[in-house]
Amino acid sequence: MSTVPTLNGQVIGQAHHATRALLERAVAPLGLSFGQVVALNVLAAGPVERARLVHRVTSTLKVDEPAVHEVIASLVDADLAHLDDASVRLTDTGHATQTRVADAVAGITARLYGDIPADELAAAAAVLTLVTRRANDELAGAA
Repeated sequence: MSTVPTLNGQVIGQAHHATRALLERAVAPLGLSFGQVVALNVLAAGPVERARLVHRVTSTLKVDEPAVHEVIASLVDADLAHLDDASVRLTDTGHATQTRVADAVAGITARLYGDIPADELAAAAAVLTLVTRRANDELAGAA
């Protein structure tokens, strides 16, 4: 007999780590780190001011700014992104790579979430968004 676990940080963390492991396995042939994937996804919408990109990645991954600057430099070195005075944009190779990442994410999402009813997904998304906002608020208050 199976019991429904209590929703808490451990259950959320296990889901995150399992999903992240699937993504990391999917992008390993592309030679990408998880941080690079996050940055590529931010850049997919178009050029971003470097400071804004750093903020988006630090706030998403909860890493320090030097780590994000290393990610940006690695994307530039791999010809996936171009950096000018104030902004970062994807190169043609970066766009192609980000498309491959998006395809991998879509496949993982379909396999993991495809048969879950829409109302359950919406409820889970609402709860997790609220928990994330509360945690971020606490982190901002402690800074």
